[in-house]
Amino acid sequence: MFTGLSAFPLTPTDESGVDEKAFAGLVARLAEAGVDSIGALGSTGGYAYLTREERARAARAAVDAAGGVPVVVGIGALRTSQVRALAEDAQQAGASALLLAPVSYQPLTDDEVFGLYEDISREVSVPLCVYDNPGTTHFTFSDELHGRIAALPNVGAVKIPGIPADQAPDRIAALRSTLPGHVAVGVSGDALAAGGLSAGADLWFSVIGGLLPQQCLAITRAAADGDADRAAALSERMEPLWALFRRYGSLRVTSAAAEHLGLVSHPNLPRPLRGLDAAARREVADALEAL
Repeated sequence: MFTGLSAFPLTPTDESGVDEKAFAGLVARLAEAGVDSIGALGSTGGYAYLTREERARAARAAVDAAGGVPVVVGIGALRTSQVRALAEDAQQAGASALLLAPVSYQPLTDDEVFGLYEDISREVSVPLCVYDNPGTTHFTFSDELHGRIAALPNVGAVKIPGIPADQAPDRIAALRSTLPGHVAVGVSGDALAAGGLSAGADLWFSVIGGLLPQQCLAITRAAADGDADRAAALSERMEPLWALFRRYGSLRVTSAAAEHLGLVSHPNLPRPLRGLDAAARREVADALEAL
């Protein structure tokens, strides 16, 4: 389940709701490309902006369009009761795994975050991935907390932020030393993923993989084959996109890129989010053409 490339597509959304047809098309495109799993309703999927019903419908659409490729569904929400409901919806939709971030408004303590995972992990019937994303949740996991959570039932993976290549071997080794052997380590942060994979991470949770799966599969396979230099070189070819991610944010760049490729209509981000201006869109188009 938690190996290789997990590709996270955009959930095209406007003020009338989710464009389920376009979303299903994005998912089917990933399945046809041969990604190892599909991440529905992650941060790129805008889960925090959608209602329970919109999320349930998107989960069903993703599983239906995935053609048997495992689908990981995000279930993060402010309250544990909401997470429980979302977990039930995702499992009923046929999700192969669940992705849970400690979403908060009031800052959470370590014990509160542990309690969230304790409550949810014992109630689900599919593997649970711990979503460590301090950029959005403003919560920082310690390795000790990761170890406590990973020992809970049904926890199958940890998704950690990107790591610079020169730090990745030590970082991944240190984290693994706190985790049970069956718990996978996945990296995010697309620009840094090649180094993390080559340093021994089990999988890449990828934003741009949800849009450019072939390029990301090439990086993933090179790292899996032990060819760290090729993985790094293939990632370096995508530096124009990585630079735009750093400048404008990966979600807005992905939104503009999906529009440029004719895969979604405009607008496709939920308000108050807004797409890039015309000048930035030209930069995105140029980066895509260069690839």
